[in-house]
Amino acid sequence: MFSVSAVIMIAGTRGSYALAGAVTATGLAATAVVAPWTARLVDRHGQARVAVPATAVAALGSLALLLCVRLGTPDWTLFAAYAATATTPNTGGMSRARWAHLLEGDPVRLHTANSFEQAVDELCFMFGPVLAALLCGALFPEAGTLVAVVLLLTGVLVFSAQRSTEPPARGRTGAGSTSPLRAPGIPPLLIGFLATGAVFGSMEVVTIAFADAQGHRAAAGVVLALQAAGSCAAGLLYGVLRPGGSVERRFLLSVGAMAPLMSLPLLAATLGGGGLVTLGLALLIAGMATAPTMVTAMTLLQHRTPEGRLNEGMTWAVTGLLGGIACGAAVGGVVVEHGSAATGYAVPVGAAATALLIALATARTGRPSAT
Repeated sequence: MFSVSAVIMIAGTRGSYALAGAVTATGLAATAVVAPWTARLVDRHGQARVAVPATAVAALGSLALLLCVRLGTPDWTLFAAYAATATTPNTGGMSRARWAHLLEGDPVRLHTANSFEQAVDELCFMFGPVLAALLCGALFPEAGTLVAVVLLLTGVLVFSAQRSTEPPARGRTGAGSTSPLRAPGIPPLLIGFLATGAVFGSMEVVTIAFADAQGHRAAAGVVLALQAAGSCAAGLLYGVLRPGGSVERRFLLSVGAMAPLMSLPLLAATLGGGGLVTLGLALLIAGMATAPTMVTAMTLLQHRTPEGRLNEGMTWAVTGLLGGIACGAAVGGVVVEHGSAATGYAVPVGAAATALLIALATARTGRPSAT
């Protein structure tokens, strides 16, 4: 909700998708820098003690952005305000850390839990853009950000209150173990997360611009939701099937499927008559490769992260994703600004192809993991 609301809010008031993409990219880049430090504090002191105050600071940053847009302050203030949201805690990583703690030593159930977690994530990505676009279009441009702040604060408070499933804090002993960045097999995996994030970031900005060009900006959320719906369905099916083979092999197959499927929106936008219905169907199919890719990547990360650093390890993965989303959003905004919304769909295709090349180049470097 935050990024879609920010793009609609800024582009609607300032008239520039390049500015909107750059502002959201700045916030995501700042989060990519700050998030690992936040996660390290989570591992050391516990989830509840760190997540709640970190969320409060991030909420103030979002409200500051809203006020800057509302009051018509200079462009640089938008960048400064959105950068303040960098303390947003990685709730998805904290949730996966709880599953890993509860299901330690049971890879089959952990696979199902990770798949379910990814499917729930996709539900959020499915309803979030729809709700954000609806609120910004039907009420006022800042409505999406306001509701998102309320949901973020409420969600983190409810999540942090579940103390029975929270992993124990590791203290300084856990914090002194090997850094996830130095663990075998993790650096190339993080580079893959970077490229995958570029797929998501560019797809979001380009789709909003494409819907706007069609005269249906409010429909952008619905179109983006179709991509998330395809991913959600694939995630649930993937968790039920429990495919065989090593995690490394499943990850390579998933990334290999994502690259060609991401070309479908480009074809729909340029050759399919340029309609939102055709584009939505293409996004629905393209999204089916997302959940298996993310599930297998997160499972690999859980296997390779040193003990006591799981929150930090998964936050580095989210850092890679956010960095990629930031780059993808910025590049997508520039391509749309200087070209067309339809040609902007070449950006996620290139990012997906890059993710595949990275996976192929590093396929032999990682150690085989449990199924």
